[in-house]
Amino acid sequence: MKRLAYIFPLLLLLSSCEKFLEVDPQLQVDEAKAITNASSAATALNGLYNRLGTNDYYGSNFPALSYLSGGDIQWSGSQSAPQEVVLHRLTADNGYVGSAWAAIYKTILSANYIIQAVPQVVDPLFTETQRNTILGQAHFIRALAYFDLARGWGGVPIVLTPTRESSENANIARASLAETYAQVLKDLETAETLLQEKTDRQRATRKTVWALRSRYHLYRAEWAQAESYATKVINDSGSFSLLKPYSAFFASNALNTAESVFELSYTISATNNHSNWWLPPALGGRREWSPTTQLVALLTSPRTGGGRKELLGQTAAPGNLWYGKLYYRSPTGTDPAYIIRTAELYLIRAEARAQQNNLGAALNDLNAVRDRAGLEALITTDKNAILDAISQERRLEFAFEADRWFDLVRTGKVAQVLGITNPSKYLFPIPTAEIVANSAIVQNKDY
Repeated sequence: MKRLAYIFPLLLLLSSCEKFLEVDPQLQVDEAKAITNASSAATALNGLYNRLGTNDYYGSNFPALSYLSGGDIQWSGSQSAPQEVVLHRLTADNGYVGSAWAAIYKTILSANYIIQAVPQVVDPLFTETQRNTILGQAHFIRALAYFDLARGWGGVPIVLTPTRESSENANIARASLAETYAQVLKDLETAETLLQEKTDRQRATRKTVWALRSRYHLYRAEWAQAESYATKVINDSGSFSLLKPYSAFFASNALNTAESVFELSYTISATNNHSNWWLPPALGGRREWSPTTQLVALLTSPRTGGGRKELLGQTAAPGNLWYGKLYYRSPTGTDPAYIIRTAELYLIRAEARAQQNNLGAALNDLNAVRDRAGLEALITTDKNAILDAISQERRLEFAFEADRWFDLVRTGKVAQVLGITNPSKYLFPIPTAEIVANSAIVQNKDY
């Protein structure tokens, strides 16, 4: 029987000696190693975060799809897959697309397993608060995963249960984009009721849900809600703030600063692969991703980049080659993956306020981000000028994070900025392996 290529085989088992979920090479879950008590539930949750941070997901490939597509990052290596991304010549066989799709569904299946199993656990040491906290985090991560699928591929197959038998989760058709986003919102609403209102920058809490809801409503052009949820986070100034100088959130091995709402941690045994691609060989990397001349000019200009010039480094003569240094902890690979930062909440609220014609308040939020970057305040009463300035700030503020391409798509600026006039190319292709394995799935148009 044909089935979803990356959904059915990803059957999970728990290791008794390792703090992560492994993929079971068999076709069924080994119930003897399943979630049976408080300890194994916590181990499963650790595994879920491990899935989210793999190099095929937030540890490398998924953010790379955005910034390699966004026009500001060039590829100087020999591999064809990333070059296809940069040149906007994607095919359904592209390895970056396929690995990111697979990693996201692996994350979803890990979340599904927790969501189904944890409510059934009978353990006197498993408190209701602990149970709800684990379930809430699983719902949050599943929401993030479907959100990333929606903005990258459009409507996708929605799978909400783990796969234990060959007959389960087979030949699932694609949901519509609206249905996919509806699942994101449903999981966020569930997570919000289960999680506590506390600050934890490496684990989802109710505050993390508010931040992702703000981003979700931005993408859905639901301006009042985007503003409201951003405000919930910004108003917690004791936990979240814009740090000065700009580099304070990442330089000098910084971790878990007030700039981060949600970041993923890595260790020398579970690494973030970004530094390998960004740093030059003299610093332990391969420098196969590098900023374009235009991006370098913007980041190094006192009028546009300000303190964000610290995102860049330059090799010694005679090369004098520019490179990105947001990820620099080589050879340890322990750079965090920055998923939601405080600056994003300010810029989301600025955009939402501008769209609601609250231009003065929009400027205040925009200028807060500019001030942190060491730039002069923008003064204008023109709505379009404010929206263009917000777009520019997002471009530079998150130059090496997973935003640029998706921002261009959601604001309708791909054709204007990159010259890509076929809107079918604003989505990634469904991987060929998925098309072959699942007779119910339909490829995105023009792939």
